[in-house]
Amino acid sequence: MTVRVHGTCAPEFGEVREEFERNFTERGDLGASVAAVVDGEFAVDLWAGDADLTGTRPWRRDTLVNVYSVTKGMTALCAHLLVERGELDLDAPVARYWPEFAREGKGDIPVRWLLSHRSGLIAPAEPLAPGAVYDWEKVTDALAATAPWWDPGTRQGYHAVTFGFLVGEVVRRVTGVSLGTFLRTEVTGPLGADIHVGTPAGEHGRCADLAPALDPSPSVVPPPSTGTGRPSADGPFGAAPEPPVRGLDDHPMAPVTAAIRYLPLGDVNGPDYRTAEIPAVNGHATARGLATVYGELAAGRLLGAGTLERLRTRQSEADEPDLVLRAVTSFAEKWPWALGYMLNQYGQAGPNPRAFGHGGMGGSYAFADPENGVAYAYVMNRMGGGTSGEDLRSVHLVGALYRGLRDRA
Repeated sequence: MTVRVHGTCAPEFGEVREEFERNFTERGDLGASVAAVVDGEFAVDLWAGDADLTGTRPWRRDTLVNVYSVTKGMTALCAHLLVERGELDLDAPVARYWPEFAREGKGDIPVRWLLSHRSGLIAPAEPLAPGAVYDWEKVTDALAATAPWWDPGTRQGYHAVTFGFLVGEVVRRVTGVSLGTFLRTEVTGPLGADIHVGTPAGEHGRCADLAPALDPSPSVVPPPSTGTGRPSADGPFGAAPEPPVRGLDDHPMAPVTAAIRYLPLGDVNGPDYRTAEIPAVNGHATARGLATVYGELAAGRLLGAGTLERLRTRQSEADEPDLVLRAVTSFAEKWPWALGYMLNQYGQAGPNPRAFGHGGMGGSYAFADPENGVAYAYVMNRMGGGTSGEDLRSVHLVGALYRGLRDRA
């Protein structure tokens, strides 16, 4: 197999280009782009492959693709901008900004627990009908009426879909506009960063179609793990074990199953999904757009030093298991959450443990490394392991990037 790689790459980062090509020839990529900012300049800006399964739409410099939970990093940024401006207090009760949230004993839950996956609201109390996820008020009303699935603040559990509605509703109550609108007017628009939460219909022609994963193999993506050491082929999340916490014991769904099936996303390649605002999972972006935003964070131009330090401060206890991710994969069962961001526990973001960002189901990944002046993003349409950390495509690219950085020094 051969692939034509487009774009630019500084000579010292030539190995990134080589690994990007190997992602197609050896690791199953269909269409993808990778971008990296080093010391404020684009050192890597590459794209290749196809935007659909038919091979009739080539991937272009401005191809958008659904990056799933990479979206959470942009949603968290909106909240931190409000914190920086003094309009949002992380330690204030959510109910101060969203009074209806206080129902079902949630009156004391602080904003920071929404950002750190500690509110216990991984799904609404009852499954929502297909299509309801596109109705903002229906979802937020359902979450306000839901009792936490565990004692809030005591444990962490990845809020796969609800994170965006919870944080997004706080942003909406503070600003009077939707999360997607605030992101566009305050961040991506001024920066010229091609990222959308709620992609306008006029931009759908630029969107790549997500494609199912290839048959797992060691050279592509290991099969999802159930957390028991046994591979599973039950879908991108694997098979969930018995509910691990009190309050879920009698529930018909294990936590990760409920998080997805209680808020069904529908056709992720369809216009309704692309147009809706689902700020945990349906951001559509280019790698260059994500690297632009994370580059501004790395340079300290979007947030002040104090806010930047706060947002990447670990919120979980040492070795605290994530109640949802441990049902997904043994690899990420103790992921250390910061305030809306993944900390660099396993080296996906290079050698700096202070680097921060977010991965997405399927394989997309973006992060900032302020100490080394680096920002990075990889986006793709061939599904792999994503947030579970079992997808090696981005890992190879990041490794090559930091080897180039080391050799340049």
